[in-house]
Amino acid sequence: MTAEAMHKPVRSSSLWNVRTMAKVAILAVLAAVLMLLEFPVAFAPAFVRFDFSEVPVLIGGFALGPAAAVLIEAIKILLNFLLNGTITMGIGELANFVIGCAFVFPAALIYQHHKTRRTAVIGMIVGTLCMTVVGMLANYYVLIPAYISIAQFPEDAIISMGQAINPAITDIRSLVVLSVTPFNLFKGAVISLITFLLYKHVSPLLHR
Repeated sequence: MTAEAMHKPVRSSSLWNVRTMAKVAILAVLAAVLMLLEFPVAFAPAFVRFDFSEVPVLIGGFALGPAAAVLIEAIKILLNFLLNGTITMGIGELANFVIGCAFVFPAALIYQHHKTRRTAVIGMIVGTLCMTVVGMLANYYVLIPAYISIAQFPEDAIISMGQAINPAITDIRSLVVLSVTPFNLFKGAVISLITFLLYKHVSPLLHR
């Protein structure tokens, strides 16, 4: 084998890595911009806001694999942290990263195993359910306690925000179950639908 032949795979691999990282960076920037365009939804308290930032993350996961999805999610959260700052000393951002990964990683992992529309739908359903469960735990044990203890936001005020939406909310547990959980199910469904509609049109650009 010649020296030239030995070096060809290395150059090809390096080129693939550069291209992949460029795609990851572009998708992460797009996701970070979309994360800034957040808005409230009618059935969730004011501090729970909806954005479309998981769409480019999920598209990247389907096209580039689950590891790329996690990397895009991490860069997105870091960029948002730099642009918006934090009132929870990074705890909220960490929780958002974990919740986001709980959605995109299993969806991309399932789709990578067998790339069909059926497995894409199954992956997004599983990802939505994982995000919902992780979101419940993260909000109850990490995110809301961080707002109370670190941001000094009164617990009664948080519960009052929930009661303004649903009178059945009387404490943090019922807030998470009756408001945060439906929100994550709704978010997962909307993001999944948009991704399903967009992916076939966008994926040729990501596979070049």
